Formats: sequence, C-alpha cells, structure tokens
Amino acid sequence: MLIQGPARKVTIFVNEDSQHQMTALHDSIMTFLMHQGVSGATATRAYAGFGSHQVLHTPRVEALSEHLPIRIEFIESREKVEELLPALYGMVTDGLIEIQDTTVVKLTRTPVKAETPPPHTRTAGPAKLLRVFLGEADRWREAPLYEAILQKLRMMEIAGATVYRGILGYGAKGHEHKASFFHPMRDLPVMISVIDTAEKIAMAAAAIEEMLEDGLIVVSDAEMVRLIRGATVEAQRTEVNDAAHVSS
Repeated sequence: MLIQGPARKVTIFVNEDSQHQMTALHDSIMTFLMHQGVSGATATRAYAGFGSHQVLHTPRVEALSEHLPIRIEFIESREKVEELLPALYGMVTDGLIEIQDTTVVKLTRTPVKAETPPPHTRTAGPAKLLRVFLGEADRWREAPLYEAILQKLRMMEIAGATVYRGILGYGAKGHEHKASFFHPMRDLPVMISVIDTAEKIAMAAAAIEEMLEDGLIVVSDAEMVRLIRGATVEAQRTEVNDAAHVSS
C-alpha cells in the first residue's frame, strides 16, 4: 500500500500498436497494475516521438501515427515495485521501463462509503391507457409526427410515453406496410403508448387529435403500479416507468 514518505515512480514507454496476448500492450499493463492493487496509474498518448529505431512517429504521417508512444506512470512503495517488476519486464519486450526514487509528500484518500439502495416510491391506482397508431412517415411542421407528439406530451407533463416501431401492419385503407431487405419501408406503423390519470389522458387525446390526420386513437381502462427507486418528483413526471403493470 502506498503511504506518505519514500516511494518509487515507474514510467513505462511502449508503442501504441504493441500487442500482448492478442490485446494492446498498454491495456494489458494497465489491467495488470489494477489487478495487482497498485494505488493508481495513468496512461497518456504522446503527440510525437522516436526511439531506438530512430524513426519519428507523428500523426501528420498516417502510416506512422499507429506507432505513437504510450507513457504509463505509477507510484508505489519500493517493495511493491520490486514485486511487480519481473512481470512488467516480461511484458515489455519492445519499449522502456524507468524507475526513479521519489517522495510522497501528501496522500489523500476519499473514504469509500457503503452504498445503500435508495428507497422505493410506489404509487398504485386506476389509470387510463392511451394508444396512438400512425405512420412513420407522417409529419407535423417538417418534423416526424411521433416526435412532435412526444414533445407535446412532455409539455403537458404527462407521466410517460413510449414509441413502438412496427415491422408489419395495415390500416383503414387496407395497405400493407412492411419492411424487407429488398424493399425497405419508410412508412412503417408506429404506436405511441401513454399512461396517466383519466383527466390527463383526456387532455392528451384531444391535443393529439388536432395533430393527427390519418391514424387511430384508442383509450382504455388500466390499473397502474409505479415503482421508482430514489427518483425525484420531477423525474417521476418525465421518465417512462418500465415497471408499470398495465391490464386493459
């Protein structure tokens, strides 16, 4: 464990494209140091550099940019560095390892707090389920209609809404809408599902009806159970609750 006082700083230089067991060497080194309990390590990518091969590697030359040097640096106790050095020596077959004596003047550790799960907020009761069926190509003022409807629902502070994109369907006109590899479809069926109180659903249905030219609006009774963990009241009004159990 790293403590205040004498220590050693280890600096490792490797090429960015160097490999170790089918993985980037710098990634392998960082993973090794973390698993060995090193207090901390940093890897930085150099802008330019050259080594024993006397070739200047720079991002200005694409063929040489992959060989830019990576600098890995960490500070640990003398005993810990001596323990790690044999493995690092075996991993770095083309690069440079530098060790310097140093002194840790200040060492600050943030105590790890045990995370306690936030409390559940549960609301239950009768609700209304609103479904809107339209086409993916439908527009509202140069924007996709389903996006405009979602924005409208947000402004009305509806509790939540979800847009579903269909893969096959037909409507009142009897036209079949489907997508395939050879015939990509730009007007696939879209359904918007909304759950809220009866009053808000009535307001939402009226607003959507003014925007919808060719589609279907369905309202049905539902029983809603909302489970939210640690969410604020504001978040509860804007986020879709995936844990809601709806029966219609």
